[in-house]
Amino acid sequence: MNMFKWESAALTHTGKVRTVNEDAYLDRTDDGFWVVADGMGGHTAGDLASQAIVEALAQLVLPDRLSEMINRVEETLVQVNNALIEEAAGRERNTTIGSTVVVLICWRHIAVMMWVGDSRLYRLRSGIFSQLTQDHTQVEELVQRGVILPEEAESHPSSNVITRAVGATNKLFVDIEHDEIRPGDYYLLCSDGLNKELKDEEIAEVMSQPGTPEQHGLELINKALSRNGLDNITLILARSAEVDC
Repeated sequence: MNMFKWESAALTHTGKVRTVNEDAYLDRTDDGFWVVADGMGGHTAGDLASQAIVEALAQLVLPDRLSEMINRVEETLVQVNNALIEEAAGRERNTTIGSTVVVLICWRHIAVMMWVGDSRLYRLRSGIFSQLTQDHTQVEELVQRGVILPEEAESHPSSNVITRAVGATNKLFVDIEHDEIRPGDYYLLCSDGLNKELKDEEIAEVMSQPGTPEQHGLELINKALSRNGLDNITLILARSAEVDC
């Protein structure tokens, strides 16, 4: 069975407009475990929500079995969801304290993607750049139903409306997908502050250049800031290399 070593980099930037960074990330390269969370803009304490997710997952003791690992991550997200709802209920006025989240677990030759909301996970493999997650947004639902074209989604009036988030509803549904890792696979987890500024082909071009994940990450953030840079920008880049078992 193939085993892999990983090199990764995690970077975040508040952006050019906001004063608070509501994004948070977790980089556990030695465990093959990465997380990006994006506190819901316009809601109270988005940074509290994203930090709560990252802090809970940072304390997680990962078991040896992949199925148990997935269950434990999902259970942790449900616990955070319940805690955020309780926190919001205790405040003076009706509010939501929520966050998106995207998780990548790389275990032996399997990559597991878990996500809620519109933070994304991409993969660059042999020059082919693919989005592995599907946004939980109103416009994505319209795209899937054929009501609008994918290229119309970004400028649609409902482009910022998220249909699922940790802390938003009493029941939390986490999407889970699997991928077989190949040597050289290059994964990107990011908050929407990146992909709303840069097109997929622009991101792929940077990731395809020679360089380290940190160099690529810095270039991506600088490119996003050179545009509007309206939102917080957070990304994690993780690249695989095969090792002898």
